[in-house]
Amino acid sequence: MKSGTEKPTARSESEFLAVLGRQPRISLAELECLFDDVRLVAPYLASFRLLPNSPSFRAKDGSTIPDIRRLGGSLKLARPLNISPLDFLRSLPAKGKITLGVSDFSHGAKSFVAEKEALRLKKALARAGRAVRVIPNKKSAVLSTATTLHNRLYTGRGVELIKHNQAFYRVIAVQDIDAYTARDQTRPARDAKVGMLPPKLAQILINLCGNCPAGSVLLDPFCGTGVVLQEGALMGYSLQGSDLDARMIRYTRQNLRWLSEKQINYNRQNPLDNIGEKQLKSGFQEVEESGHFEDNEGTKKSSVAAKMPPHTSIVAQNAEKVNSKNKWGDDLLNLASATEVQRLENWVREGDARSFQWRQPIGLVACETYLGPPMSQPPAEIKLKETKQECKGIILGFLRNLAAQIQPQTPVAIAVPAWLRPDQGYERLNILDDIRNLGYNVKSFKNLEQADLLYHRERQVVAREIIVLRKE
Repeated sequence: MKSGTEKPTARSESEFLAVLGRQPRISLAELECLFDDVRLVAPYLASFRLLPNSPSFRAKDGSTIPDIRRLGGSLKLARPLNISPLDFLRSLPAKGKITLGVSDFSHGAKSFVAEKEALRLKKALARAGRAVRVIPNKKSAVLSTATTLHNRLYTGRGVELIKHNQAFYRVIAVQDIDAYTARDQTRPARDAKVGMLPPKLAQILINLCGNCPAGSVLLDPFCGTGVVLQEGALMGYSLQGSDLDARMIRYTRQNLRWLSEKQINYNRQNPLDNIGEKQLKSGFQEVEESGHFEDNEGTKKSSVAAKMPPHTSIVAQNAEKVNSKNKWGDDLLNLASATEVQRLENWVREGDARSFQWRQPIGLVACETYLGPPMSQPPAEIKLKETKQECKGIILGFLRNLAAQIQPQTPVAIAVPAWLRPDQGYERLNILDDIRNLGYNVKSFKNLEQADLLYHRERQVVAREIIVLRKE
């Protein structure tokens, strides 16, 4: 493992920068499983290069851009500037006002220094007759994802510059936090008592299985309300799920039907169909003045983005027109047909993961396993011991059953429980040796250790430890 951060090497068109999420080491693990030459260059920044099968799409200029819709752990993507920031801004189309923001990830950077850089660039451009609106940094040197998204700082004349020491990058894509919220909170069947797996974490678990071929069968043996299967469908995988609780099977089927119906509706009336080629060339979805509305900060925001289906993200400038029948929609279009909806009962079925016989073939496995009973405070020692034993038996029983049904090198990414202790540390299952004894290899990462793969919020009683495996 490389414990520190590294200086970026010579920059090129194939190099990209990711702004990492709240738990950056988990975001880094996701990047390592999908891209090449992943390096941590700052605590919340990582550089990487595309592999031939990395999640990406073809831009208007012929270049290939990473697909941020597929990345649960990356908040923004950027490209290095090979000219000065001022020369880059001068090269933008002369018509219209530039909206500019600066995020400074340099060590010790202050908000007023980042904003001062933006104002310096504004002053220089004003001398050339260019109008610029600067987005203030307020309390942080780094602009939030919401600020970048709602001010559209990824379009032709909407620009966010990322500064890290002496290097500058231009943001080309931002995570659509509104879409994740819609997919999470508007699903018809939800149950807080069984845990609420965030869609972002579901994406990360799937991506930790690597760049699997489109159409591969994704298995979730603890499918719950279907979040992993939902995200898998949007990523183009075929689906198979099971759960011990018949109620969870009903919830999964209901949520996948809902997702299917949303896709059908958006295919009938694609809001992007009204976007002209001229606007597309100048950036992602430029719309006429009547197509904007004011957000709660008085900032103009695209009503097109508000109408987007839950799986459609905000993507880079010069991006190809989003087509709901493209790589994000093929599997869903099949799912949406009446015949496929009826087949839900065949491939999402009730069963115990310790003994269930799943259909073949199985291409990848991603799931949140049994986490034990809900807890609102750190458990007493006796209760913790009993719960650990119960969870360990179920999880190892599942992995033993799975090992007999998957091919060698099949990727498996699981989330297992860890419990908050009174000293604010976390008690883990410590089952890696047991898992190896079942015939699995535990993945080693370049930029992090297994101890870094603990997903939780502050003082969350039951956390999730992520374990990435391959059958020997």
